Amino acid sequence: MVCARSPRSMAGGESNMGEIETEPIRPKVTDAKGILKQNREFLDFFWDIAKPEQEIRLQAIENLVQYLKNSEKEDELRYTLKRLVEGLAATRETARPGFSLALAQVLQVFEDVPLQSVLDQIKEKHDPQKVKKKLIRNAAFGNFFGVLSLSQSGRLTKEPRVVLESVQLLQSLAQFREHLKDLPRKTMVDILSETPEAVFEEVLLGALKSDLSSAFSTPEQLHLLLVAIQRFPGVLKPKKLKNLLGASSVVTADNIPKLVEVLKTAAKSVKKDRTMPPVGLDLLKVALKENSFDLFWKEAVINGLLKDQLGPSSYMCYRLLGSALPLLSFSQLKCVLGGEVMKHYGEHVVTAQLPDRFKFAPEMESYVDSFLEGCPDPEKQFAVMVAFSSLTNQGYPVVPSYWKVVRHLQLPVLLRYVDWLKDMFSNPQLDTCMDFSTKRQQQNQEKGDRTQHCVFRLRKWIVPRLISIVDNPLVKKEEDLVMDIARFIFFHAFFKVVKSNPVIPETESSLAVPLDEQTRSVIANSFFGLLQHLNHLPLMGDSPEVAALNERHVQGVTADGTLWIFCIVQYTSVLLSQSKHVQAARPFSKEQREAWDRMLQSVEALHKKAKKSQNMETAAFQQLFLLVGIHLFKTPEESVELINDLQNCLENAQEKKSKKKKATASSEESEEPQWVEVMVEILLTLLSQPSRLMRQVSKTVFGRMCPHVTQRALQIILDVLDPEKDEEESGVVVTDQKDSRKQKKEKKPADNEEEEGEGSDSSEEDSDSSDDEEGGGGEEEEEDDEEKEKVNENFRLELMKVLQGKNALDTEGVESDEEELDDDTMMELDQNISALFSEQKKRIQAKKDEKENMRKEKVLVRDFKIKVLDLIEVFLSKQAESPLVFGIIEPLLGIIEGSMGSESSQQEQDFLRKTADIFRNQLCKTKRYCRNVSDRKDELHELMERLLTRAQKQADSSVSLYYFSAALYLVRVLKGNASDTPAATPAGKSKKQKKVEAETSPTDQSMCVGSLDKERVAALFQAALTDFMTRRKSALSGAMFIDLFIRFPILCVQLLESAVRYITEGVRQHQQGQACALVQKALQMREVRQSMTDTEWTELIGRAVGQVTACLKTVTGFKVKVDQEKVIQCLELTRFLIRTAQQQKLAVSVTELGPVLESLSQLEGFRKSGHVDDTYWNVMKLLGFSKPKKEKVKKPAAEEQQTAPKKKKKGFLPETKKRKNRKKVLVEEGKSSEPGQGADWEGKQGKNNKNKNKRKQAEAGMGERNWPAKKGKFQSGNKPKNKKGKQQRGGAE
Repeated sequence: MVCARSPRSMAGGESNMGEIETEPIRPKVTDAKGILKQNREFLDFFWDIAKPEQEIRLQAIENLVQYLKNSEKEDELRYTLKRLVEGLAATRETARPGFSLALAQVLQVFEDVPLQSVLDQIKEKHDPQKVKKKLIRNAAFGNFFGVLSLSQSGRLTKEPRVVLESVQLLQSLAQFREHLKDLPRKTMVDILSETPEAVFEEVLLGALKSDLSSAFSTPEQLHLLLVAIQRFPGVLKPKKLKNLLGASSVVTADNIPKLVEVLKTAAKSVKKDRTMPPVGLDLLKVALKENSFDLFWKEAVINGLLKDQLGPSSYMCYRLLGSALPLLSFSQLKCVLGGEVMKHYGEHVVTAQLPDRFKFAPEMESYVDSFLEGCPDPEKQFAVMVAFSSLTNQGYPVVPSYWKVVRHLQLPVLLRYVDWLKDMFSNPQLDTCMDFSTKRQQQNQEKGDRTQHCVFRLRKWIVPRLISIVDNPLVKKEEDLVMDIARFIFFHAFFKVVKSNPVIPETESSLAVPLDEQTRSVIANSFFGLLQHLNHLPLMGDSPEVAALNERHVQGVTADGTLWIFCIVQYTSVLLSQSKHVQAARPFSKEQREAWDRMLQSVEALHKKAKKSQNMETAAFQQLFLLVGIHLFKTPEESVELINDLQNCLENAQEKKSKKKKATASSEESEEPQWVEVMVEILLTLLSQPSRLMRQVSKTVFGRMCPHVTQRALQIILDVLDPEKDEEESGVVVTDQKDSRKQKKEKKPADNEEEEGEGSDSSEEDSDSSDDEEGGGGEEEEEDDEEKEKVNENFRLELMKVLQGKNALDTEGVESDEEELDDDTMMELDQNISALFSEQKKRIQAKKDEKENMRKEKVLVRDFKIKVLDLIEVFLSKQAESPLVFGIIEPLLGIIEGSMGSESSQQEQDFLRKTADIFRNQLCKTKRYCRNVSDRKDELHELMERLLTRAQKQADSSVSLYYFSAALYLVRVLKGNASDTPAATPAGKSKKQKKVEAETSPTDQSMCVGSLDKERVAALFQAALTDFMTRRKSALSGAMFIDLFIRFPILCVQLLESAVRYITEGVRQHQQGQACALVQKALQMREVRQSMTDTEWTELIGRAVGQVTACLKTVTGFKVKVDQEKVIQCLELTRFLIRTAQQQKLAVSVTELGPVLESLSQLEGFRKSGHVDDTYWNVMKLLGFSKPKKEKVKKPAAEEQQTAPKKKKKGFLPETKKRKNRKKVLVEEGKSSEPGQGADWEGKQGKNNKNKNKRKQAEAGMGERNWPAKKGKFQSGNKPKNKKGKQQRGGAE
């Protein structure tokens, strides 16, 4: 077995090592004594070591070492070393590390193998002076990987002589830098880091003296010196360094220029890798060790690298800054973080925001993140956070407000940092910040109060930074800190300090720069964004109770169960009660204050009630009261009306509960809207506001209200979605600002949007940009053109009147005076014309503004509808078993039908997609549905009839599918399950009875009727099936009826006869094929078979066989794809029928099928489709026919000669041009005597006469030759004389 592989190995040894082979070839195996023939497994280890897969290589190395341990044969160990040494210079790059690691493992395990002998083998085998020129690169790699394996074995430092020779060998590899780059130097550094100090002093120091003396020449040599200084401080003392370098230390004033040049070279070398060069970090460490860090940082970094004004040098400065953070003392840290490198980094962050610019900020963030994670000193943590937060561009810090590194701050540092942020907000100390401006900002800067602008930008950043601390779940914080941040932001958004009060900590620090309205607006929007985060904030703490509540996803409450928003309302009531010390930025009116007090009373009452008994309705009212109460500070007028409405709703709800036991209901109650309806209108009003908090709270409250929702309340929601009521109601609902019922329209300014980055819905933010292309259809464009024509005509008439009034225009029939108008008249005329044009411009602008307002209102309406769909989705998920669900079906289908053929804007597509998703997943596919429908079965049957009628009238099949799915949903509801009738189940059942029922339940449940009028529903679907089968452009499809058959076998039995009939009566081939598929699917169902007697089943199979036979007789060809699909469906059904008749031994005759099927195979195009052919012969095998085998007939020799020659592939040498065929061609040419036979001889003509030769070849009739096209091109009589001698000499040879 081993001998079979040895030739392959020999071939691998002689192959060209300069080329990378696709198939790996084994190295040469030399086994003169035949010892290795004993074990094939042994040789396979080396084969696997060379494979590219790392896992296979590692496993092979492990197995090889274990095998050598167990075998203990010196010959195999000797061969292993030889084979591994040879593999070090393998051509394939993936094989070299494998052989190097294997050699290291073997040397590590077998310590009796001398390293000196292995090193000698490496030098001898891979000597660059002895190998061929093209193998020098492989030899260099062989030496390098050999030394690397010795170093990795862990034994190199035990043999000083081998260490010395290894280092010398690595030094000799410096001449192959183009191949090895800096790998030898890195290996030398690794060897130094493991070498004992005594060995270094006695052996290596002399060998490395030249490298250490020229340390300032290259980064590699400097790195070697720096590693030696750190590794062997007792050897490389200042006196020794002075002998080597001429100075007792590395970082000196004289050496700074040399160090700068070396660092620049190192920075350029890692430009593509974007990493910190090791020499830079080691130089930094040596500078700290020599107490010359200040000199290094100031002269080498700031005055050297930073002033280079090149990208690699600047990035190296930033990397030195990030790498130095964990190494510096507190004073050095303050110096570095406040220097020029930091400022230069800030300018880079601002300018790198442009596209296609390299951004260093993520890398710097990783440096800071790792520093904060591993720094135990709180002072250093705080200093770094303050320094980066104080690096500002015109007041705005360059680090993002949401900075992930904050998660590593210790809790005392976090509290201190929050206090610093609050102090900077109250008393902005811009002189302590490292502020800068870019060149463009300095050019565009306007003269004025720049301080106010910087303070505004700084405060604009501080508030989101505080919110990010609350929002980040990875930040370790306490409830007191969260509440402190929330109070601070709320206070400065809506209140002012009048007098200091120790009860209110926010009044202790007065604002050095007062807040303007713009800043307060930004803070107010940020506060409502904070409310959004608090609403979803998990519980804080490490107790088991908190962990258990977090597993239940309890959010938005404190540890004692109090809502965060309730805590803020309590704090607000304290502020309002301290009018001597605190004043609201916009004081409440008397009506607003009364509304606030009523809200507090209602919340207190609900809070007490909730403590006694948990109630979803109570929680919903409490949350709404709190939310609307807080909004009194932003939209006071609308919030007052909402609070009044909520108060009335709460009272009505409580009265309804008290009167629920009474049977009589007053007429006043029936006329007035119920509390649920008013609550729904309030929720719709809240949804109309551009606030994500409002949207989520509305969904939460509506989910708690769902059990109380009435038909009228649900209809209010559906009216908003009704496309026919867009202009009347929906637009009013969106723009409600004053009266929730009267709905006064007014435009919402963009500045009123809450939660700038968090609160506003993404769909609303993107709506303007996504609908720019809407612009209306063709009708609107025509109307615009007509309006423009009217405007132009009116403007022309007015202009003519102005000109004629001053006799500046000739009138018909009147000769114009040749005298010009005087100056006063001309001035007056100019003023009139100017006024006319000004009015015209205003009218045009008013038209544009009106159209833009209409477009924006349309966008708002559509976005509002998308939000309202949330309520429908919540209701369907919470109340899927409510009979009110049936009233949602038609409105949703109307939205789908109306939106399918309307605008194609992104927002409209999102609206349609969401509606379809709710209808399909939350309604049709839900497992829960209304169980008791006996009192409304007539209504549901009428609804089903309407749905099926609409499905047939659709022009789009996708819309028809939704109507058909809704009809199937109603069938499932009406049919119900056998388990839905509890009267039929006895009280006690045995296990055996339950098991029998479980086995038979699927059939019983599928065939039960429930409240379904089987005859009526079957007639409806029968009409739909007739429409599909007899109308050419029907929107229905066969997949719809297959779904019907599978889900409801009870209806399948009713429609089966019609489906069998339509196998031949279908209006087109497609319908006939679909009828075959329907019949096959129905006959395969167990319920259909069980519903028939044996006689009925046999007759049905027989009728189906007759219909299929008749259908196949009508097939005349396979010209189009629909014919093939029809035949395939027919053949599939035929195969099922024949197999069923044979297996069940039915008395069904299939004799007519044979001739029909035989004639089918003779039609044109039968064998074009492989699917048709395979299905056909599957059927024929059941009838006893076998598929004939194709016999390959050999062509006669005469036909082969007459066949046209194949076209020659481009790029290949013709046969006559090949050296081995030249003599044959010339001998045949000498024998030929006729002119026509000499054409092959002329195949040696030059390439310059190709076109002329082709024409002559055509005239001589050379088409019958079997030679390739480019051979004979000339006639023998036209042969040039200068070629003749040459050809004769060639033939004589």
